[in-house]
Parts: sequence; structure tokens; C-alpha cells
Amino acid sequence: MPHSQDPERRIESYLIQIRSGLKGIPEDQIADIVRELRTHIVERAESSGTLSPAAVEDALLALGRPDQVTSLYVIDNVMARAQGSRMPWTVLRGIFFWATMNLTGFLVFLMCLIGYAIGTSFFLAALLKPFVPSIGLWIGDRDRFFLVLGQIYPNRGGHELLGWTLVPIGCALGGGTILLTTHFALWCIRKFREQRRLRGFGKGTASAGSRQSV
Repeated sequence: MPHSQDPERRIESYLIQIRSGLKGIPEDQIADIVRELRTHIVERAESSGTLSPAAVEDALLALGRPDQVTSLYVIDNVMARAQGSRMPWTVLRGIFFWATMNLTGFLVFLMCLIGYAIGTSFFLAALLKPFVPSIGLWIGDRDRFFLVLGQIYPNRGGHELLGWTLVPIGCALGGGTILLTTHFALWCIRKFREQRRLRGFGKGTASAGSRQSV
């Protein structure tokens, strides 16, 4: 490639692609990321002696394709926001981006999705109980045994176990489940970002995420 004959131009071309892919990240953080990447590339290339075209290509190859690098920074930025806000929807969004990367992220996302679904179900049951009294935890007679959290029709028989205590119990279980799921998700996000920092990725967004959390 022609630009490979000019190390400085090759580096700038690579960084331009990086900058164009860092969508959704504040400009000051983008500037930090580009500056740190430039320093990393130059230092790695010059470790062999001179800033030669071959050394630059080796450094860029070790760093990865621009789209791979930018996707990691974008995901790290989303996760930093999730850590800062601690809102379930924002946290789940951050885990979803992780799920697009590997199987571990997908499994964590699936567990969080199930946890939030269970917590929301308890909340909905408690909130709807005053308006739909038949919603509850039911158990049937000897001939037809069933234990369900939901609406039961009179012709199915059985009796409700919790009654109106479903309201406080549902709120407590719903809130507790959502809170525990959020703590689990944030713990997973923190571990993911720590591993990335150990691998040398996301230094700029990691520090930016720390500023957002303060």
C-alpha cells in the first residue's frame, strides 16, 4: 500500500478511522483515546529501533483492525455509563452490548434478563392486585393441583394462599430481585472492564467512566 511507505501518514490514517468509529463518545474523551493510541503505536514501533514502515505495520497489526478497536471503546463507554447511572435499563443496555461480543456476555445478559423479568412480574402482581383481586398465588384441590402466580378462574377451583399480603410481598420480592440483579450486572461489568484494562484496552474510557461515576 502506498501509505505504508510513510509511517506518520500510516498512523494518522489509522487514527482517522478510529475517530470516525467512536460514535456516541464525548469529543474530549475521543481526543484522549486518539492521543493514547498514537503514543502506544509510536512507542511500540520505536521499540525495535526506528519508526519504520514495517515496525508501524506490526504495531497496528498487534493493536487490531480499527473497527475492532473502536467497538471495544464504544462498549466500554456504554458500560461506564451503566456503572455511573446504576439504572436497570442502562445496566441491561450495557450488558446487551457485551452479549454481542462473546458467549460470556450473552450468558450474563440472559441471566440479567431473567432476573429483571421475575422482579417485574412480582411488581406487576402487587400493583394489579387491588384492581384484579383474582391475581394471586393459588393452589388447587386434590383432583386438580396447581400453583401459579397469576389470575385464576372460579370454575377451576382452589384457593389463594397469600391474599392481600401479595401486595407487600410482591413489592418486596420485586424490588429485591431487581436490586440483586442490578448488583450482579454491575459486578460483571466491573470485572469485564478490569480485564480489558489489564489487556491494555479502554484506558481513556476507563478514566472517563471513573469521572462520570464521581
